[in-house]
Amino acid sequence: METSSISRRAMLLGAGAVTAWATSPARALLAAADQVDASPMIESLIARMTVAEKAGQLTLNAAAWAGGAANALNPIKAGATFETQLAEVRDGHLTGVFNGHGTDMAQRMQSTAVRESRMKIPLLFAADVIHGFRTVFPVPLAEAGSFDPDLAESTARAAAVEASAAGIDWTFAPMVDIARDQRWGRGVEGAGEDVFLGRMMAAARVRGFQGRKGLAADDAVMACAKHFAAYGAAEAGLDYNSVDVSERTLRDVYFPPFQAAFDAGVLSTMASFNEISGVPATANPWLLDTVLRKEWGFGGLVVSDYTGDEELIAHGFAADAREATRLAFLAGVDMSMQSSFYRDHLPALVASGAVPMARLDQAVRRVLRVKQALGLFDNPFRRIDAKRERTRVRTRANLALARDAGRRSIVLLKNDGDLLPLPRSGKRIALIGPFAQGQKDLIGPWNVYGSDSEAVDLLTGVRAVVADAGMVTATAGSGIEQALPGGIDAAVAAARAADIVVLAIGEGQHMSGEAQSRDAIVIPAPQLALAAAVAATGKPIVVALRNGRALELSGAVLDAPAILVTWFLGSQSGPAIADILFGLAAPSARLPASFPFSTGQEPYHYAHKSTGRPNLTEQLTEYKAHYREAPNAARFAFGHGLTYGKIAYGNLQLGTGKLAWDGELTVRATITNDGSRAADEVVQLYIHDVAASITRPVRELKAFRRVRVAAGAQVEVVFTLKRADLLFIGTALKPTVEPGQFRIWVAPSAQAEGVSGTFDLVAS
Repeated sequence: METSSISRRAMLLGAGAVTAWATSPARALLAAADQVDASPMIESLIARMTVAEKAGQLTLNAAAWAGGAANALNPIKAGATFETQLAEVRDGHLTGVFNGHGTDMAQRMQSTAVRESRMKIPLLFAADVIHGFRTVFPVPLAEAGSFDPDLAESTARAAAVEASAAGIDWTFAPMVDIARDQRWGRGVEGAGEDVFLGRMMAAARVRGFQGRKGLAADDAVMACAKHFAAYGAAEAGLDYNSVDVSERTLRDVYFPPFQAAFDAGVLSTMASFNEISGVPATANPWLLDTVLRKEWGFGGLVVSDYTGDEELIAHGFAADAREATRLAFLAGVDMSMQSSFYRDHLPALVASGAVPMARLDQAVRRVLRVKQALGLFDNPFRRIDAKRERTRVRTRANLALARDAGRRSIVLLKNDGDLLPLPRSGKRIALIGPFAQGQKDLIGPWNVYGSDSEAVDLLTGVRAVVADAGMVTATAGSGIEQALPGGIDAAVAAARAADIVVLAIGEGQHMSGEAQSRDAIVIPAPQLALAAAVAATGKPIVVALRNGRALELSGAVLDAPAILVTWFLGSQSGPAIADILFGLAAPSARLPASFPFSTGQEPYHYAHKSTGRPNLTEQLTEYKAHYREAPNAARFAFGHGLTYGKIAYGNLQLGTGKLAWDGELTVRATITNDGSRAADEVVQLYIHDVAASITRPVRELKAFRRVRVAAGAQVEVVFTLKRADLLFIGTALKPTVEPGQFRIWVAPSAQAEGVSGTFDLVAS
């Protein structure tokens, strides 16, 4: 596996074991990185620092000089000003800031640190660069639908190039939490419900952010795998809620994407807000020390989430700030974000003996190693360049990538009667809905530096590709969550005057993201009323959903002949959607999260257990595992997505049908396109362990391939399975697998039959 590396110059500066850790997945080196001394330079700094200065190296706060979006997402501390933060830097009481205001701010702060503070230790500048910087790419959940890790690496790389040009060293991304309850708002930041896809996207985004030239490169930013761990398992999908899952589930489902990120060379991870079985992650020594450090050998930096240590008091786990500091720090959180608890309380805790000096030095050493790996001791201003800040952002290449990423993230759910693609001439088209036009709800949630005002809306995108822009109208018809006076009447009139309606409806970007859990994942009632009224005109309707999660679809929306899931696509939202609508590009994305029949099915994921009473037919049978109103299945399954081709699966070949214990099984299938248009098909391989010592899901994704199939052509797709692909967490809480029979599907979704068969894993 190719991973990030550190420059030769950084090695010569004495990065030593941390260099070996970052450049190799070897567990021995991972473990060694946190056991040996750091470089002589770092050890000399630690020896000369006061306890207060050491605590300062472990204190990260929101930048007082920040933009409006940053302040809204992460409010600064009461009374904090840029001048007070400069004073903290002079005194050695601040390791860095996050979500600040570009190179002007960074230049002044870094100059203060390296010229006016006693220790001259450079600052670390961090930011929430979740799905782009000034060029905004599709939200991560949407991009996961591309089933293309190379695309995720490319957009993360572009985001890093832009962010680093503005002085940023560290991004709080990627979020690698598995999300199996679509009510949870933060699912929009991750890769969906599947472990395998989550692992692929986690590793790709780390490689993209950190680059392949080493972290000391001026266009690299350090990634941060978050939130460790099981944040996506919050009860009832309620953000910040408790998590109570077994250790087996943690190891089988929630840990693997983090492990993939660590294997890709990520140097930092963030503790999650939630408790796990009664112990908050921010003060959980089993999680942060036993598993992360001792078992996995992680040698990087652990940072709290925003006031995560302070929240131990509200959890009822710590009595006061002093105890919260002690518990979080001794559990393994190296750096405190925003509370300033470490700066305020660690010196006294060390003086009293409640916190060992060795633990304090260990945390400081980890922080200084990271700064060294980023090349900051060599050149504290390597990412602070006003010219680069102007020239590296929103480049033509990055905007083209945003458009391409948008196209490749759009999922075609339905296309009855081949309504899509639409003709570019000869038809009057009415864009109707709250997202038909306007510089709003385009870039999506969790973007600090991008702007809707710089993004391209649907009306502009459509008018740019049709032959006669005058044939396209736009009417709101409804607000997002409120009716508009006369809105439906205007929409109906527009529909009657048109030949085709594109109904642009769904969620506003304020409805997804942190603290935006929903108790019903439905399209708001005013928009449903709008859809019903427009459908009553009898005009052909294409629904273009804007959403940050899987949704329950019903009524006129579900009945529309064509449905596109367009998510929040970022800077080039309108052009990307228009390209798909009119066939300038073909849909190729797949659902990274299951769309349920109803909200009441949540949490739902395709890889569920069969139970002892599975409902094995399409007809609902009494006393079997299903709801009274719906099957134990998805309306639109994980992995589902149509193309403009006519795809068929056939000719499954499994060789001898036996997988030797240390051998390989070659799986072949033929994909045929009987349509008149070329198609990009995402061919998915699923397995089911028929009988095991721990019951296994009904299906598990184990591989996928994107293939281009020309019109009238066929392509053979080949997969290779090994025993390692079949492992699960067994009774001893270790990876295992037993000889026996497995079912296998090569299929277009987690519920499609595709072509299927069986094979046997044979003991040696």
